[in-house]
Amino acid sequence: MSERISEQQSKAFGRVAVIYGGNSAERAVSLNSGTAVHKALCAAGVNAFLLDLYGPQGELNPVKQIQQEQIDCAFLILHGRGGEDGTIQGLLEMMQIPYTGSGVEASALGMDKLRSKQLFVGAGLPTPPFKVLRAESDLLACAQELGFPLMIKPAHEGSSIGMHKVNSAADLASAWADASGYDQCVIAEKWITGSEFTVAILKNNALPAIRLETPHDFYDYDAKYQANDTRYLFDDTLSAEKGDELLRLSEQAFAAIGCKGWGRVDVMQDAAGNFYLLEVNTTPGMTDHSLVPMAARQAGLSFEQLVVEILKEAH
Repeated sequence: MSERISEQQSKAFGRVAVIYGGNSAERAVSLNSGTAVHKALCAAGVNAFLLDLYGPQGELNPVKQIQQEQIDCAFLILHGRGGEDGTIQGLLEMMQIPYTGSGVEASALGMDKLRSKQLFVGAGLPTPPFKVLRAESDLLACAQELGFPLMIKPAHEGSSIGMHKVNSAADLASAWADASGYDQCVIAEKWITGSEFTVAILKNNALPAIRLETPHDFYDYDAKYQANDTRYLFDDTLSAEKGDELLRLSEQAFAAIGCKGWGRVDVMQDAAGNFYLLEVNTTPGMTDHSLVPMAARQAGLSFEQLVVEILKEAH
């Protein structure tokens, strides 16, 4: 595939809005992702422009902003609530503007870690045991049932925001208090000790899996976007059989949520070799630290080719 698309293909895409920014807790990441995507689309020959869904006074007013622009297609690179949860997807569908990525229902499910896990359980897919923490009074029963360590996470945030590894009862209340500051629904998940993998999905097919190594307790916000000591490995520590199992499990999770186009699935493997689904990301990061572009490069796709392939799947 050529780095640049044909003039005919560019005309078929029309005027493409790279919708980024927003007002979620992941705004800073979205701004970086959108800038990178816009640059790559332009380099590939797409007539693309940036649209930051954030009004001049700080208010979110996507209807007005979109109405003011002539948009033939939207490349969605909003992260977090308001952009990755089905909200903007529903608006674009009502306005009959094609957009990239998953639809309303899958976006909402993917953003909701609790319902994603409930869906995995219902579909017979492995995920770590978990409890819902809606009040501080739930903490003792949770600790008794799941034991330590625990992962505490808000149900509706991304980029590891508000997440904490908890090793003892003494730290549980403060972790819950921080996570509940982001979300009324907080999940406690049994800690899986072992290797962490992420699998990018493009057009329903898994790209090469990345094994993540970090000196942090887990792959947190700093390890994702700021640290220089995080390692991203394609060195195949898995057997061919286990490697294939990981890719197929990721594709099954992507399909179970009902995702389209592209995304990323996060998976843990315990010491016994068992895999556990953590979550499905329907609009993953596309910064210079991001995982989907890394996996695409390993599969032979440049960043420009990757964003064009994503754009081709707009619906």
